[in-house]
Amino acid sequence: MSWIWNPDGDAPKPPPGDNMVQDPSDPNRRVTKKPANQPFLAHKQYREKQEQEHQAWLRRNQEREEKLARGEEVGPAEVDPTAEQEVGVLGLLKFIVYSLLVIVIAGKFFTGSFLWEYDGKWARLKTYWPEHSGRLFSETYLATFDGWDPAKPLYLAVDGDVFDVSSNSRTYGPGGPYHHMVGVDAARSFGTGCFATHRTHDLRGLTDNELRGVEHWKKFFAEHKTYHKVGKVLHHPIDPQSPIPEHCDPKKEQTSHPTTGNSNPISHSKGNSESAFREEL
Repeated sequence: MSWIWNPDGDAPKPPPGDNMVQDPSDPNRRVTKKPANQPFLAHKQYREKQEQEHQAWLRRNQEREEKLARGEEVGPAEVDPTAEQEVGVLGLLKFIVYSLLVIVIAGKFFTGSFLWEYDGKWARLKTYWPEHSGRLFSETYLATFDGWDPAKPLYLAVDGDVFDVSSNSRTYGPGGPYHHMVGVDAARSFGTGCFATHRTHDLRGLTDNELRGVEHWKKFFAEHKTYHKVGKVLHHPIDPQSPIPEHCDPKKEQTSHPTTGNSNPISHSKGNSESAFREEL
């Protein structure tokens, strides 16, 4: 019943010869113009066009050489329009820029955030261009950044490195639970948990675990998404003959040994540091 939908009948098919073309890969063979062969035929047309443009360029270049031989003025040499362009440094940079644009636009489309909801330290401008990152502080000058001067930021030091913690003024500002930690390098307290009595950079006598605790918190401030390093503090030399600060817990001081590492910095700070810093983490 196909005549109902096509009462005029099928259109006459073209003669077989009109539907055949030369095979691009074999001059002695002919192929049909069916859809499967169109990409190959289109490539053949492209190659023929490229060859025509190249031959035209050769003729223009030959004419230019002849004019030069006759002493006539000619313009600059023309670049072969069919020559393949190499991808140089500029092309590579363009590719990287375009790829980054596609990534950030896709992030905005799928997640609503150009950075795919990433909010770590690498998304902060100050990570790449920190303010006064090489600044040197004396102990006296560092003490002026303790929060009592509202015109100055809040600076905290851990084992020589100074960090700006102004973004968390409720914790480190006046009246905050850890206000006593700003304006000083209290590295020892980060390892022992004795924040009231170990507000010093003296790390003598600490166990291996306590030293790892100091490094842990130093890394914590360095990699925090809102804190950033602003410089280093120059400490006065520690007299090796001076007494080592006593532990706030005599039992832990008796069981700790610098070489065995029996103490646990996390357990030391459970009652003091861990509860407060958990909010920051």
